Amino acid sequence: MRRSLTLAGIAVLGAPGLALAQQAAGAAAGEHGGAWVGPIAVLVAGFAMAFAAGLCALGQGRAVASAVDAMARQPGAAARIQTAMIIGLALIESLAIYVLVVAMILLFVQPIK
Repeated sequence: MRRSLTLAGIAVLGAPGLALAQQAAGAAAGEHGGAWVGPIAVLVAGFAMAFAAGLCALGQGRAVASAVDAMARQPGAAARIQTAMIIGLALIESLAIYVLVVAMILLFVQPIK
């Protein structure tokens, strides 16, 4: 486990340096080294939104199932459980909205070339 975390840390810290080194080399040669950023941003935005929507759907399904189970066990506490469930669902959905905002930033701040 420790080895995996170490390798992941090295990859996270080393990848931006490689990207910047490549961009500097392309800029020195007079080429447009950033032409691939637009299409990659579109792919990343699409995959991020799909991933976030899928995981939020799983989380919401689990939250509703647990709330219904809790209401079945204690019908007297159904109103409090339902209130907590709705607040939880709103927070789960806000995560998908945050990913949508980041995806829109990726799509519109760095236009497709």
